[in-house]
Amino acid sequence: MRAVIARRGPEALFALAAGGLAAGAAVRWTAGAGAGDLVWLLVTVLALVPAVWWVVDGLLHRRFGSDVIAVLALAGTVAVGEALAGAVIAVMLTGGRLLEERAGRRARRDLGALLSLAPRAAHRRTDGGLDTIDVAEVRPGDRLLVRPGEVVPVDGLVERDTAVLDESTLTGEPLPVEHPAGDAVRSGAVNSGRPFELRATNDAASSTYAGIVRLTEEAAAESAPFVRLADRYSALFIPVTLVLAAAAWIAAGDPVRAVAVLVVATPCPLILAAPIAFVSGLSRSARRGVVVKGGGALERLAGARVLLFDKTGTVTTGRPALAEIVPADPAPAGDPLFLAASLDQVSPHVLASAIVRGAHERGVPLAAPTDVTETAGQGVRGTVGGRRVSVGKASWAGKADPAWLDRVRRRAAARGAITVFVGVDGRVAAVLLLRDRIRPDAPRTFRLLRRAGIERTVMVTGDRADVADSIGGLVGADAVHAGLTPAQKVEVARAESGRAATVMVGDGVNDAPALAAAGVGVALGARGATASSEAADVVITVDRLERLAETLAIARRTRSVARQSVVAGMGLSLAAMAVAAFGLLTPAAGALLQEGIDVAAILAALRALGPGRDREPRLRGDAAELVRRLDEEHRALWPRIERLPALADAIAASGGRERDTALDALAGFLTDLAEHERKDEQLLYPAVAQALGGTDPTGAMSRGHTEIAELTRRLNALTAELRAAPEAPEPVSDLRRTVQELYAVLRLHFAQEEENYFVLADARETAGP
Repeated sequence: MRAVIARRGPEALFALAAGGLAAGAAVRWTAGAGAGDLVWLLVTVLALVPAVWWVVDGLLHRRFGSDVIAVLALAGTVAVGEALAGAVIAVMLTGGRLLEERAGRRARRDLGALLSLAPRAAHRRTDGGLDTIDVAEVRPGDRLLVRPGEVVPVDGLVERDTAVLDESTLTGEPLPVEHPAGDAVRSGAVNSGRPFELRATNDAASSTYAGIVRLTEEAAAESAPFVRLADRYSALFIPVTLVLAAAAWIAAGDPVRAVAVLVVATPCPLILAAPIAFVSGLSRSARRGVVVKGGGALERLAGARVLLFDKTGTVTTGRPALAEIVPADPAPAGDPLFLAASLDQVSPHVLASAIVRGAHERGVPLAAPTDVTETAGQGVRGTVGGRRVSVGKASWAGKADPAWLDRVRRRAAARGAITVFVGVDGRVAAVLLLRDRIRPDAPRTFRLLRRAGIERTVMVTGDRADVADSIGGLVGADAVHAGLTPAQKVEVARAESGRAATVMVGDGVNDAPALAAAGVGVALGARGATASSEAADVVITVDRLERLAETLAIARRTRSVARQSVVAGMGLSLAAMAVAAFGLLTPAAGALLQEGIDVAAILAALRALGPGRDREPRLRGDAAELVRRLDEEHRALWPRIERLPALADAIAASGGRERDTALDALAGFLTDLAEHERKDEQLLYPAVAQALGGTDPTGAMSRGHTEIAELTRRLNALTAELRAAPEAPEPVSDLRRTVQELYAVLRLHFAQEEENYFVLADARETAGP
């Protein structure tokens, strides 16, 4: 009941005040001036009583605000008999309270939307069938069934088939997202496809959605320093108002003139505009999947000049991915990826999961292994298709040429990759290189951060210096601190904070101390990094680094809107006070004018809900759906692009049937590539050009299509020539060189498309290297 009264109270007071104002006018018209003034006097007293309580309550909470002037103005109108002015002030005061409440309610609506889909129940598979249980009873390892239209109850892995999920509440992405078997999904998403089975990896309290709920409940707990400063300004403004009102009274000898000054003096723009602007900024951040823990954090973020960032999981994807397959020389028969991935299906190791995922991405069918054994720290061993396969360290995999081992280890070190050796029947058959790929949106994010006012970027990581330096160079870091412990990260954060306002972004438990030490801590919490999320001031709940730049832009726009609204509103109020002091405004006219100023200031503050004139271009509707499909094609083409050098080597080194197989694979790839590039040029680029505006904004990328088409034409001609004359050496060397050229061009071109174009549609993270 108390909550209902608190919610409906401002509406009831405003309705009574507005109704009383209208009723007084009607009574004055029909029954005479005395009766009408009595109604208006009752309205004035009706507003005076809660206004006095608001002042007392503020003083009890050590707040001294503009309600003091409102009380004096109401009391003054009663004292001098300005009943109409008092009724208008009553409408102004209660209307301002109502506008503030409604504006705040609207701005908090997006934060509340995060709570509306909190999971409540789950369906757990048991020996006896299917049990419906409370979500709090789910434990890691439980096998759950998620029915159509239900909310994913906990974080987990898709067991079988493909899950089609609506993740709009978590990410803001309106399009359904497909998750194949083995893919990780987060609680809070809605199943918009067929039923699927989920293997729980967290309990409900540790899952993504529970963390978001906790963060959301904390988000409105703190007011911005700018808002607290507004209260201090109003306290300074009150003596100025009283002095001016007294001077007008003494100079004119008329107390009505003093009441007119008090009526227009209420600094509502200062008190209303700042909090509404900051709550609006919090709301806009929430709509983009970013939870900001209060207006203070938003304001500090707006002033940041130095960015500190972790590497793993922040500017990189945070998980290893299969990057390259290097066969031994000579290589045993059989596909080493097929053998390794088939065996690794039963291994719980994180690198095993990466190898299996890499095989799926490349369309490699897998077989069931037998006689599997695993030794911690060494690897896994078993039988696949009648062959004894070992996967792990070189000494575990089998015999190998020491010189070849040195070469592949140097190659892996140069690429910042992890080596996993594959042994077949006692000999090393190949080495798989796995590395943590840079996020496709990372370089663009850093450019946007520079444009938003970040002057210095500093990487702080516990990784090796050679790996950190290469990643830091790709994103344009001004300084790289590698090999740091959590305590050393804190030292760097404090040192940088001593020179300028800082923001630190990270995702792991080891980042939590540095997040707390920086001016503003930002956690990438999409994967449930609870420690970093709890220590951070800002939590990005979607797995997109680009939202950091968006949130910084939102923070700076929010602060700008708050200042503009306050300055404009206060300037108008001061001008009206001067006019009233010279007797050019009656109390009634001044009350109407002040109400207009208040409404204007509130509406100006609500501009923080919008993107402003510098909004980022976005693709929506059919164009966004097109980007999603092309992104899926990129995911399928990337592994085939990575195989191009190996195909070229196979064509040059082999003959007969093996060469024909390699040529067929190359021809099939070129056909699929040409179709994909045609869709890009004819469908995607016109939509991107329309979103970006300007003169031919996609011209440079279209030139890349021209180069790809020319290299494809040359390769098709060389393939035909090589099939016609298999023994001719010239076509072999030309084809190998041309494949290498195409490989380099495609890597650059695909990365540019994903970084600059695909992000315009908020598509899922692409799988580029």
